[in-house]
Amino acid sequence: MLPKKTHWSGDIVPELHGKEVVVAGWVWELRDLGRVKFIVLRDREGFVQITLKAGRTPERLLATFSELGKEDAIAVRGIVEASKIARRGVEIFPVEIWVLNKARPLPIDIWSETPDLATRLRWRSVDLKRPSNLALFTAASKILREIREVLYGEGFVEVFTPKIIATSTEGGADLFPLMYFERVAYLSQSPQLYKEQLTASLERVFEVGPAFRAERHNTNYHLNEFTSVDAEAAFMDYWDMIQLLERILGRIARLLSREEPRLREVGLAPRLTELGSVPRVDYDEAVDALQRAGYSVRRGDDLTVEMQKALTKYYGPAYFIVHFPALLRPFYTKRKDGERTESYDLVINGIEVASGSTRIHKRDELEEEMKVRGLDPRLFESHLSIFDLGMPPHAGFGLGFNRLLMALLGLENVRQATLYPRDRYRLEP
Repeated sequence: MLPKKTHWSGDIVPELHGKEVVVAGWVWELRDLGRVKFIVLRDREGFVQITLKAGRTPERLLATFSELGKEDAIAVRGIVEASKIARRGVEIFPVEIWVLNKARPLPIDIWSETPDLATRLRWRSVDLKRPSNLALFTAASKILREIREVLYGEGFVEVFTPKIIATSTEGGADLFPLMYFERVAYLSQSPQLYKEQLTASLERVFEVGPAFRAERHNTNYHLNEFTSVDAEAAFMDYWDMIQLLERILGRIARLLSREEPRLREVGLAPRLTELGSVPRVDYDEAVDALQRAGYSVRRGDDLTVEMQKALTKYYGPAYFIVHFPALLRPFYTKRKDGERTESYDLVINGIEVASGSTRIHKRDELEEEMKVRGLDPRLFESHLSIFDLGMPPHAGFGLGFNRLLMALLGLENVRQATLYPRDRYRLEP
């Protein structure tokens, strides 16, 4: 019968001295000092030391130790003892050891940083055993929970929109086509049009789900499938959404402050563990600052990652850029005055992680913006028809979750923040 795991490694603390526990995980390290032997067991939460001593530990368990290898899956029932010399001040003396599965030698070394990223991604399921990855992706789950908690607290309803669509969401051509029975369909770039429509009924909605972009990028910042956090709210404008994102960042900063010791222990460098007010920087002001810094940029140009990193010297590690020129934004973005729009980007450590705006909620204005960009409104009739039926003023944002992790945890490549990345050259594992 499979032993029931009662504790994670992180639960084993000196205060449990004398208690019986069952832990389960994988053999990370074996040390044989003769009459004393050690098993370092790894699970999702970290490590715990199992100590075997001649004269105290049953002989059959000492024999089991000699048969163990790294990454064997095991379970251990034993007694917790506080110790001044053991790792984390505590150890377990085993009463029973179950070898649940033997491991062959791993194809890559997970005990060092020697394999290059491409090799590690080729063996991703093995690479995810690394303590740094365990800490990263458990922190990612907690960050996502904080985002959800803020949105739920603000009255948002979580929704799920189609990922197989008939036409482009953004009006561009970078779509992945697929055969949908007798017709061609596409993988969704974004839930944008659906979430806008939902503001006419559910008012405040958000979605966490995959998005697909058939762009031929091969950079450290782009993926062809990524996780997007999208929110849209009726009777709100872009300033409301900026404040909402700031509240989300505040919750995340407090979480990272709590998680910082474990993250740093495995070589991760969390950013934004403290957060004050996040500056709002006008696009024109940002261009002026970059020109003074020697960058060749004009009004109407998109800002590169290098430029965004340069702006951190003026505005700090997190800032919003607001009021982008209309032609830099999607067709549904509301104009503020002339060429400027009610729009914003959130930049963290030089990386754009979120983008949003007040949306156009009147059909005639929306059709005009489509025509300015060479789009045929007739192709969007199913969407435009909703705007004849009481579409409220609304605003929203799209947040790239993988990029957010990259920016918050000091990673060099967005693929490190993705369990199984999909890019131009990677379709497996």
